[in-house]
Amino acid sequence: MNIGEFAAVNGRLLGSIATRTIDLPQLGLRKVESANDRAPLYEILALNVGNRWVQIGALWEAVAKHTTGEVFLQGTIDDPSLSEPLPIALFGAEQEGFRVAWRRPQPRDAFAPVSRANGARGDGHGSGDGFGDSTAGADGALAETRADLEDEIPFA
Repeated sequence: MNIGEFAAVNGRLLGSIATRTIDLPQLGLRKVESANDRAPLYEILALNVGNRWVQIGALWEAVAKHTTGEVFLQGTIDDPSLSEPLPIALFGAEQEGFRVAWRRPQPRDAFAPVSRANGARGDGHGSGDGFGDSTAGADGALAETRADLEDEIPFA
């Protein structure tokens, strides 16, 4: 769902975002100059009630997972005045302008496998499914105990 747009105006990227409960009529995108690969491409700025520009978000480059390989911008707008962060994606280009789409975050599957380095818990124990090895034998009785579970940990 498109909820806004940005266009080049006098050398600046200016725009707005509006939903049923959010109205951000004066927004700007400021290019981030950084050598860090993890730095965002743009900061999202909003004009506050004191008529000052304040940062309310950032955008990073992303590539569509489907076969098109389309490059777009994604990020989040967040401010103490909002009840929750607003995830967004921008499609288009700096010269032609951007369309702003709202992104619904995908809920995390609580039963999905836990991804760990080397597929294990990281401590040398466990099968990589996030739950570790069972201490129960085939008959349900305690098969073995791990010494590290029985070690006392002193209070500091």
